[in-house]
Amino acid sequence: MAKAAASFLLDHPNWHYVLQEFYLAYRFGPAGGSAEIRRHQRVVQSCISRCLNSEPRLTPQTPEAKPVVAHLGRALDNGETDRMASFIRALAKITDELNWQYGYDRMPRSLQKKYAYAELLGPRGPVQCEDLILGLVLFSPKCTYPAHSHVEITESYLCLSGSLSENDAGVYPPGALILNQANREHAITTSDREPVLLAYAWTGPAEALCGFKMSFAGGKPAAGKG
Repeated sequence: MAKAAASFLLDHPNWHYVLQEFYLAYRFGPAGGSAEIRRHQRVVQSCISRCLNSEPRLTPQTPEAKPVVAHLGRALDNGETDRMASFIRALAKITDELNWQYGYDRMPRSLQKKYAYAELLGPRGPVQCEDLILGLVLFSPKCTYPAHSHVEITESYLCLSGSLSENDAGVYPPGALILNQANREHAITTSDREPVLLAYAWTGPAEALCGFKMSFAGGKPAAGKG
């Protein structure tokens, strides 16, 4: 099958609205008094603004599903009744166009039906950007995502639907933002009954964002989504 030709992002308003929701979430979302979180929010919103103002191209990717995508409908339904409803409604318009991936060459059986991610913007995403990665992570109920870290890459999760815990340190409902500084180990668990849908943002040096590899070392992901 021939690869779809690139066209301008503005020719795909549904995608533009999703990126607009990312911008609004990072522009107006609370920081809880944390200077580090506010600094990260400003970096993300600045990168998104710069990307959108550059009239980027969108190169459609071949849609691909993973078993966990069977939970996406439930996650979207749950999200429409919560504080991230506007973001969820925008996402619902492009779900048929997403390329869900594992990102790892060797995926543990325990995660094969419980996890996948879809990159929306970045060096490898449908929307090209060299200094920022935006995407989605979907977890099934009863999922434990092992401890991992990201070399030179700062990551934030924005909970869109469901609730999760990170490092057993708290429970994060829709609207919560979690910041993981570069090289900080973190693990995720989800509730017993409902799936979790997260938006994520990665910032860092362009060479780190472009060249990252997702692999398991010593039984743990060395650099991955989640």
